[in-house]
Amino acid sequence: MSIAVIKEHIEITPGICGGKPRIAGHRIRVQDIVVWHEQMGMSPDEILYHYPSITLSDIYAALAYYHDRRDEIRSAIEADAEFASQLKAQTPSLLQQKLKNRQHG
Repeated sequence: MSIAVIKEHIEITPGICGGKPRIAGHRIRVQDIVVWHEQMGMSPDEILYHYPSITLSDIYAALAYYHDRRDEIRSAIEADAEFASQLKAQTPSLLQQKLKNRQHG
């Protein structure tokens, strides 16, 4: 796949999706496709089924982009996961809060 072909499908725009590579014209990041494919075991066809606004070519371009820049994309995935776990630790769930209030009430 040539760079020109990938550029038809992948774009990076400062201020959109944190400036991370994404499917052109969408807010679906390359790293989202990678997580769905590698960590959740979804095939490209399954991803397309769940996100019909993108094309199969978009999905394969995202995976090609990832394989060309594996370390960069993996670092972004790890950073997002770490941020999410920090946020979760700082923010008690509403259900846990209600249960705690019920026990003390």
